Amino acid sequence: MRGIAIVTGGTRGIGAGISKALHNAGYKVAANYNKGEAAARKFQEETGIETFAWDVADYQSCEKGIAEVCERLGGPVDILINNAGITKDGMFHKMTYEAWQSVININLNSVFNMCRVVIPGMRDRRFGRIINISSINGLKGQIGQVNYSASKAGVIGFTKALAQESAAKNITVNAIAPGYISTDMTDVLSEETKAHITSGIPIGRFGVVDEVAAAVLFLVDDKASFITGTVLNVNGGQYM
Repeated sequence: MRGIAIVTGGTRGIGAGISKALHNAGYKVAANYNKGEAAARKFQEETGIETFAWDVADYQSCEKGIAEVCERLGGPVDILINNAGITKDGMFHKMTYEAWQSVININLNSVFNMCRVVIPGMRDRRFGRIINISSINGLKGQIGQVNYSASKAGVIGFTKALAQESAAKNITVNAIAPGYISTDMTDVLSEETKAHITSGIPIGRFGVVDEVAAAVLFLVDDKASFITGTVLNVNGGQYM
């Protein structure tokens, strides 16, 4: 059996795909969620993946949640996938402080919270794999997403700095920047909007969750141990 992996926001969308891919590869997976208990329970029943509820934007909740994972799954955390994220879109001149702060807290501060709890143990054991899910819009920006783009750009800077600090301890820290991926979030878009977006993607389609999950599996594998501080784009060539 491989080590313990935590996936934040791990019961829906991209996070669910990552959780299932790691589980199928033999890792002990803890899928974190904050809201949607019924959906999380159903996910656990269907997949056999243990689910854990805590608010990743709250540091003390992260401490308690990770301690519970270690107790229930029987060991330390070797792999951390920071996937949890939200959007609260709107033009900046109309954006509320709450819309700014909540996105920064969940998308960026959560990455600090989770990494800060697990990194001391990884350093002591001289092993760890951390993957932070950023976004194409953290690289290029997006109208109506100043808060989201800032948070995801922050994730990239965080990743590169922590990678430099951690490399000598055999801990790799990388980011994945997905483009438009078919999930329940993109399913609500109109066909006209989808067609407009697709016209700007050289491969000519939206990505699928399994393609992001495959990138995660590659980066956590021993064969990727010489890769750290990188941003792996999974966007069909939409932004290069």
